[in-house]
Amino acid sequence: MRSRRGWPSPLIALALLVNLAATGYRITEGWDWGDCYWMVAITISTIGYGEVYPLSHAGRWITVFVVVGGLVVVQLTIQSLLGLSESGYFRRLGERRFRHWLRRMNNHVILCGYGRIGREIAEQLAREHVPMLVVEMDPERRQAAEERGLPVMLADATLDETLLEAGIHRCRSLVATLPSNAANLYVVLSARGLAPHCRLIARSDSEEAERKLRLAGANQVVSPYVAGGRTMAATALRPLAVTFMDLLAGSDCEVEEFQLSSDPVALGDINGASLADLQLGRRSGAMVLAVRNPEPALMNPYRSEGVQTLVANPGGHVRLGPGQLLVVMGSKDQLARFSVLLGPALMTVDVMTS
Repeated sequence: MRSRRGWPSPLIALALLVNLAATGYRITEGWDWGDCYWMVAITISTIGYGEVYPLSHAGRWITVFVVVGGLVVVQLTIQSLLGLSESGYFRRLGERRFRHWLRRMNNHVILCGYGRIGREIAEQLAREHVPMLVVEMDPERRQAAEERGLPVMLADATLDETLLEAGIHRCRSLVATLPSNAANLYVVLSARGLAPHCRLIARSDSEEAERKLRLAGANQVVSPYVAGGRTMAATALRPLAVTFMDLLAGSDCEVEEFQLSSDPVALGDINGASLADLQLGRRSGAMVLAVRNPEPALMNPYRSEGVQTLVANPGGHVRLGPGQLLVVMGSKDQLARFSVLLGPALMTVDVMTS
């Protein structure tokens, strides 16, 4: 603490020495300020380029003052800076700046874990220029993420204080890809308790873990083995469809989920109107790929018992109602126009793929 409080003193003494010596040369030799400071610089640094101009007797005494004072002050300054570095002051200063930057983050993705799956997720988010924060405890993985230019918190993602500091109340979603199911379960439990409305995606490696993660509050649970198997099967059965999704991932098109409000008043004129009446696709340029109706407990008056929960490639006769989710494909501009057309009826927007 004493080193931290006393570190400005040698710098102040050094600045005072330089300015006093330059002023002395100015008075005794009559040089301009540039020559004065240059003389001080080559003298105090012991470079010894030679005198700018021949010195008077008084100028030589000033030079002696600079040499002797410089030996003492420069040495004290170097020792002070080395002491600060050894005590971790500069590291703590960088951490404070990082935490200040964290407090200003908004609408970002919190990625818990930077393993093999976490790296793939981070690469995809980086390509989409989505702001993200990696939370990782392993120093080697932290270094790997920082080498990719990613902001990293070296902390335990299962702790409430870590999630609060990461901005759980301001993020767009949290992705838990820690190595163990238990760790991901703890993250989901903590996150759901802190932010009931946050979108949580978790990784699992078994059906039992998937069930527990959903009970804990995860909106989506992904098994790498199941997802990989489905992709391989789809490639074998429908290679053109998989190729199309790969092409879509490399284009400027996105697929987004538009969640409508469950409040009929918020929907206004949209409530009960058909896609043909609203002309959302023609007016925005985006394409409605599917409409997912709410659960039976939240069923709107325009849905009958025989209507499917998910309506793919909906026709113009499909009517919109409270709690529905629209899956829409288009460019960023088209999706933005689609969002504007929905207006107050729109509750949330989530990117599915791009």
